[in-house]
Amino acid sequence: MWYGEYIHTLDEKDRFILPAKFRQILKTLKKKKFYITRGLDGCLSLYAEDAWEQLKEKLGSLSFTKQQSRHFNRIFFSGASETMADKQGRMTVPDNLKEFAQIKREIVIIGVVNRIEVWDKNLWTSFYHHNKKRYEEMAEDLFVE
Repeated sequence: MWYGEYIHTLDEKDRFILPAKFRQILKTLKKKKFYITRGLDGCLSLYAEDAWEQLKEKLGSLSFTKQQSRHFNRIFFSGASETMADKQGRMTVPDNLKEFAQIKREIVIIGVVNRIEVWDKNLWTSFYHHNKKRYEEMAEDLFVE
């Protein structure tokens, strides 16, 4: 559902504008609610309500007797915040998540199928340059015929 890479900036109220392509998709969704939380690799993850519900069920079914499950769920869900885009397609980044992702002003918004990731621009650039060298190697490992 979500694809692409877009550079934006946070305004003085810590809001960012969803890319136009994403706002078009938003218009077709019946539910406008999103959830933003700590992602992996230093980014924030933004889920539309349906994707969030699926993920919530999957993570909620993990055994709470396993320490790794408890710890992951605590960190993941404690950072979660319900949000909606305003009429201009703006969303606010809560202070705790802004700090977690080391976001200053410039951000990169990327679509990753079922979620939108929000990155500090410098962290995204570093992540991308480090991993693009291994892109073909990762493909070989992931797509074994």
